[in-house]
Amino acid sequence: MNGYFQFNLFLFIFSIGFVHANQSKPNVIFVYTDDQGSVDAGCYGAKDLYTPTIDRLAETGIRFTNMYAPSAICSASRAGLLTGRIPARAGVPANVSSSRGKPGMPSSEITLAELLRNNGYSTGHIGKWHLGFTPETMPNGQGFDYSFGHMGGCIDNYSHFFYWSGPNRHDLWRQGKEIWRDGEYFGDLMVSECNSFISKNKSTPFFIYWAINWPHYPLQATNKWREKFQGLAHPRDKYAAFMSTTDELIGQVLSHLTEEGLRENTIFIFQSDHGHSVEDRTFGGGGSAGPYRGHKGNLFEGGIKVPSVVSWPAEIAKGETRDQFVAGTDWWPTLAEWTGAKIPEGHRLDGKSISEVVHDSKSESPHKRYYWQLGNQNGQWVMREGDWKLYANARENIRPDDIPEMNRQDKKLFLVNLKEDSGEKRNWAAEYPDRVQTLIKLAKANQDELVNFKK
Repeated sequence: MNGYFQFNLFLFIFSIGFVHANQSKPNVIFVYTDDQGSVDAGCYGAKDLYTPTIDRLAETGIRFTNMYAPSAICSASRAGLLTGRIPARAGVPANVSSSRGKPGMPSSEITLAELLRNNGYSTGHIGKWHLGFTPETMPNGQGFDYSFGHMGGCIDNYSHFFYWSGPNRHDLWRQGKEIWRDGEYFGDLMVSECNSFISKNKSTPFFIYWAINWPHYPLQATNKWREKFQGLAHPRDKYAAFMSTTDELIGQVLSHLTEEGLRENTIFIFQSDHGHSVEDRTFGGGGSAGPYRGHKGNLFEGGIKVPSVVSWPAEIAKGETRDQFVAGTDWWPTLAEWTGAKIPEGHRLDGKSISEVVHDSKSESPHKRYYWQLGNQNGQWVMREGDWKLYANARENIRPDDIPEMNRQDKKLFLVNLKEDSGEKRNWAAEYPDRVQTLIKLAKANQDELVNFKK
């Protein structure tokens, strides 16, 4: 055998081995819905919604009953998910601007996309961004090889214009360049982009962050689902139709993944960014927190407890639930572990791997304590230790009928034991002053550490 032939044979064998090694790494698809209520899926007990795709994911994976969002508003929640850090640590304690030329999450943050791209993954962003509108803070500047979607908080799904604070402006982008697809339904465009990315990158591991901008307003469901739910009361009818439209689109991507022979070794995560909206733009409601108090924009349970399912047929159990307290920031270290990605030495995370929780229903929560901050440290915050939760500067737009309106003291400090009162129906602060002081000290320690944190 001559040297030239030997060398080329070696390259051929090496390339086969390299491709095989890459293919053995699981693909990752993370679907992050927008403003979906805590119990708004059939598998979470909703009797008036039709969500067969989400329910099927639960049947083929693990459903979490105590998954908490990193925050109760859009930008902050996304920053927490993509960095594994409390949003304030990631530089996004609140919503960022939807205007062009306005920065967002600092480019110094290490996103999930950067983590996985450094591990040999092709990375794609599809859908909503809302984490910055400058080249360095748009998706291609934050670790994504490919990006398609809108950069602001929301768009009309047919014109792709942002209409909600003037001046009206068009907001549809591919690879950092504005594109025009007037009249084409954004849901269909997202499915096409997801499926195309899957097919183009199926020979190597890939990561898709599909930040689907639904059931966020405007509630523009397809006729098929509007007709099905026309008997429901307003505004639940519009919300239900949009949830089923959302579910159907996710099903189309799952079907394509199966057709490409990739379903078994793909980690498919479905989760909402926070609780349901009660804004005027969504007719004051439509979504549901079920037995929980709260909604988007506040830190009662209904604002931060979210539906969440992970399905990975090749590796994890099917049709099981996990009741442990886990958080959206936990996905960053968990996916690092599952994909074999190397976390930079000394890199500070607030999330913790939930791999043990996923694989063992009897394992403990990785969190003894957890801190939420919405806005600056003088804004809303929650300190949780075990089952005790202290909510400072509490607010709400609506509340369950059997709960009285908060007084001044309730708004200042609201204490509850979630094991005894998961609906947060009354303030326990006056009965447990020592517990209040303990949690205030823990919150202050978190706030001081965030102020002094050096990236």
